[in-house]
Amino acid sequence: VQLQASGGGLVQAGGSLRLSCAASIRTFSSYVMGWFRQAPGKEREFVAAINRSGGSTYYVDSVKGRFTMSRDNAKNTAYLQMNSLKPEDTAVYYCAADRSLIVGSYATGTAYDYWGQGTLVTVSS
Repeated sequence: VQLQASGGGLVQAGGSLRLSCAASIRTFSSYVMGWFRQAPGKEREFVAAINRSGGSTYYVDSVKGRFTMSRDNAKNTAYLQMNSLKPEDTAVYYCAADRSLIVGSYATGTAYDYWGQGTLVTVSS
């Protein structure tokens, strides 16, 4: 399993970016997908997750109403649409995948088996 995250970049506060996570998984629809981020000097934190069908999404409180996670199972790709970006959103964003997660573990980074390489998002004030 390989995950390729892309779409990061430099954006001004209030701007938008869309991250993509392309997965080389034969049965992509069997995997829960998650986004995590790690800011300089801080621990990795959960950002968002989506269930296998794409029908349910979960977010950390700090991004609710601004970020939207989605997936296209036909394209083996998950997305994170980030709007109204703030300087505190600056971080390396990682996508993750796991086949056996239950809902209670979606926000737990150590529960995911597969990780992408990360894409840097920088929000200037």
